[in-house]
Amino acid sequence: MLVLGIGDIIGKPGRQAVKRLLPKLRQEHGLDLVVANGENAAGGIGLTISTAEELFEAGVDVITSGNHIWLHREIIPYLDSERPVLRPLNYPPGVPGKGYLIMGQTMVVNVIGRTFMSEIDCPFQAMNKLLAQVENKPPIIIVDFHAEATSEKAAMGRYLDGRVSAVLGTHTHVGTIDSQVLPRGTAYVTDIGMTGPINSIIGDDTQQVLQRFLTRLPHRLSVGSGKTAFTAILVNIDDASGRAISIERIYHEVE
Repeated sequence: MLVLGIGDIIGKPGRQAVKRLLPKLRQEHGLDLVVANGENAAGGIGLTISTAEELFEAGVDVITSGNHIWLHREIIPYLDSERPVLRPLNYPPGVPGKGYLIMGQTMVVNVIGRTFMSEIDCPFQAMNKLLAQVENKPPIIIVDFHAEATSEKAAMGRYLDGRVSAVLGTHTHVGTIDSQVLPRGTAYVTDIGMTGPINSIIGDDTQQVLQRFLTRLPHRLSVGSGKTAFTAILVNIDDASGRAISIERIYHEVE
């Protein structure tokens, strides 16, 4: 099975890059599943119903998210619908939405870290509980771990090695060079990176971000402009065992 994980999609530039490139990539690689982090797809922060549907129309199968998923209130009832949009698994019981879903022989899970982020339920214990409780688990399990600290992400990769097919890090918007298949067969990368404007600071307008650092005054940031990076990770997984065979980085630039 060939799974493509697309890094944090940033606003309209990121969505346009996905619309332009994903159909070709699906055909070129014969992709079976496309998972994309969409928590910054609407104006650079949050997700709306229209931006989610735009990504599905472009060929995304599952949208994962993170700490910004709650920004636009219209998305909250949508999270309880049948549409394949995930919020992090380790929010407290009763929170709207779902932290995982099963599609055929694949389970996709979204979990969020705690280090340098909000206090929330333990992501490690949440994964333990999920893997123990889900009956008839499919052989292929893809985890989007949305976390800030590289150490926490690396720990999750090692913790789940051999129990899931892939642990793909998101949130920092900066791709890392450590994509690998861990000893027990789990594909791992600390951060996929972003799909958004290159001439920016992690997707946001450079001058606005610099002003925030220089003045410490809070203000809304705009999405950057210009050439866009499309950043993703391609994982080849054995259908029967769920063990990863290979992992490679996919990178394109779009004018």
